[in-house]
Amino acid sequence: MSWVEMGAVVLAGVWAGAINTLVGSGTLVTFPVLLAIGTPAVTANVSNSIGLVAGGVSGTIGYLPELKGMGRRVLQLVPMSVLGAITGALLLLWLPPEAFEAIVPVLIGIGILLVIFGPRLQAWSKARHEDGGRMPTSHLVALMAGVLVAGVYGGYFGAAQGVILIGLLSALSTEPLQALNGLKNVLGLFVNAVGSLVFIVTAPELIDWRIALLVAVGAITGGVLGARYGRRLPANVLRAVIVVVGLAGLVKFVFFP
Repeated sequence: MSWVEMGAVVLAGVWAGAINTLVGSGTLVTFPVLLAIGTPAVTANVSNSIGLVAGGVSGTIGYLPELKGMGRRVLQLVPMSVLGAITGALLLLWLPPEAFEAIVPVLIGIGILLVIFGPRLQAWSKARHEDGGRMPTSHLVALMAGVLVAGVYGGYFGAAQGVILIGLLSALSTEPLQALNGLKNVLGLFVNAVGSLVFIVTAPELIDWRIALLVAVGAITGGVLGARYGRRLPANVLRAVIVVVGLAGLVKFVFFP
């Protein structure tokens, strides 16, 4: 790998770390770059997932102020992300790459719609439940199931996982969008970390540690930048950014597979 290629991977990691913290589609940046420098697809996917864990840590730390009071929700949803990540990572090792190609655009599209209509769904939920701030049991069950599915997808590939997660959270939870974005970062971090651990234990031969390190160096910086500036965005602006990035990911998967 040349110095130019190494620099390109680091810069892609910076962008991915920032966009993952803000929205969650960083793999759409790093994965094509890794393929462009000649990295085999599965090795690129696995090494990229490991490298992006570092960005997830820095982004989550940056969003800690927004996560105050969210401890119960974290405890409810993290086990779903962990179980999904293990399942998705094992599926990556066992199934052909074509297995999930049909469902990926559908999941991204659903996530985008949930982000767009999230405020209306929240208002409808509050109107039907006087306490407003308490999530109905049916919503919690649906959210846990959705987070599990998102975890499977994240462990398998992960591009636009954040769009799917924030869509679910904004539609079914009543917390402010920035708090939900912080929760999305926590869940995404667990998915990446657990999926990476599965790869390290079961298929270390697929890991290019040089690539993982370069992505990690960039992602740490990107995570800090994403948290610093993303937390300042008004809810409507953040929602618009999520939708735009989600649509870009959808176009990428549908028209440029």
